[in-house]
Amino acid sequence: MPEVIKIKKGVDIKLQGSAEKIYASTAAPSTYALKPGDFPAIRLKLSVKEGDEVQAGDAVFFDKDRSDILFTSPVSGEVVEVVRGEKRKILEVRILADQDIKYRDFGSSKPSDLSREDVKAKMLKSGCWPFVRQRPYNIIANPNRAPRDIYVSCFDSAPLAPDADFVVHGQEAEFKLGIQALQQLTDGKVHLGVDGSNNPSEAFTGIDDTVVTRYKGPHPAGNVGVQIHATAPINKGETVWTLNFQDVIIIGRLFKEGKFDAQRSMALCGSQVLKPRYYKLTMGANLKTLLEEGLKPTDNRIISGNVLTGSHVNFEGYLGFYDSQVTVIPEGGDPRFFGWLTPNLDQFSISRALFNWTMPNKALKLDASLNGEERAFVVTGEYDKVFPFDIYPVQLIKSIMVKDIEAMENLGIYEVAEEDFALCEVVCTSKIPVQETVREGLNMMLNELGD
Repeated sequence: MPEVIKIKKGVDIKLQGSAEKIYASTAAPSTYALKPGDFPAIRLKLSVKEGDEVQAGDAVFFDKDRSDILFTSPVSGEVVEVVRGEKRKILEVRILADQDIKYRDFGSSKPSDLSREDVKAKMLKSGCWPFVRQRPYNIIANPNRAPRDIYVSCFDSAPLAPDADFVVHGQEAEFKLGIQALQQLTDGKVHLGVDGSNNPSEAFTGIDDTVVTRYKGPHPAGNVGVQIHATAPINKGETVWTLNFQDVIIIGRLFKEGKFDAQRSMALCGSQVLKPRYYKLTMGANLKTLLEEGLKPTDNRIISGNVLTGSHVNFEGYLGFYDSQVTVIPEGGDPRFFGWLTPNLDQFSISRALFNWTMPNKALKLDASLNGEERAFVVTGEYDKVFPFDIYPVQLIKSIMVKDIEAMENLGIYEVAEEDFALCEVVCTSKIPVQETVREGLNMMLNELGD
């Protein structure tokens, strides 16, 4: 039987608009985009120019510091626009997709028949390597380092997240092949974290030579950082690689079919979605065709990802590289009579100030309002209620703010990533941009000490 670990700290934010477990169809998007902003701490250089023709799996840009790490096109077609920002910073590379997608052939093979270097080379050349991220720093893994272990979270506890058992159904063989490829990359163990509150799919629990652990408790129990901390915390000098289970399926598809097929099961969800459903959508897809007839006609906040860690996109934005849901909630911003003093059953709070505690299972229709503004950073104890690490979160954030690298090391920055502090940002009475601050701290450590 897998070990069961109970996560006691955290909170589940129940929202309206969970996706019904059926697949709906939509017209294929005409354009796709790769967004360098999805890859922190990477210095990129273009491999293509406007007007070039590419196949799915052809390099679009690469890492200047590690030129073997390629970022490849998810579709075939024409590179129609390179969108730039200040100082000519690349924001998006847009590709007009062919009606029939053509794939670069990387050859099918069994991972168990290949050497570690062959598996690594195949993943690098095809563009699958960016799916592999490392702790510390939560950046794309350095292929020249060997990880202590590899962790795959096989469920997501974030609000309205896709149901992993539903998504993996019919893709069990690809997931198994992907895990076999990962097993070739480490002398340690491949750890699979599964939802302990129900009976997970055998696709997650029936693979040989993996360590399966069940996690029970509120969000962020599904975060891979929480799972690492609960089983084998990262010490200074150690490296652990992490992946999302859907990315493992894409890797498995590479070895099974010999092509970079970056299609995901994606949940369109949220209180502003008329019919929340699941869709098969390729990474980087334009969202216009998906959204134009499926939203309530009000002022909406469209998020690529979940409400805690996702990025704000416009109506014609693109699905993020690592995202498997699009969440739409009201924009909000309208003043409330007497503000928080008014008893309210439809607002969220971890305290008993708003009376939502009287109906703990009620799905709420929350909006994107901050309900306040940034103010003095004071110690309230709220972070400790939702942060399930043996780390002092407030002290760590303050050490980042004053750029004290030694204190950041001593307070555990090697173990954390932005997503682990998402709930701290929600409950923060000072309205501090906690996730942004953590990313700044990780970048600072990376620049000073290297990966």
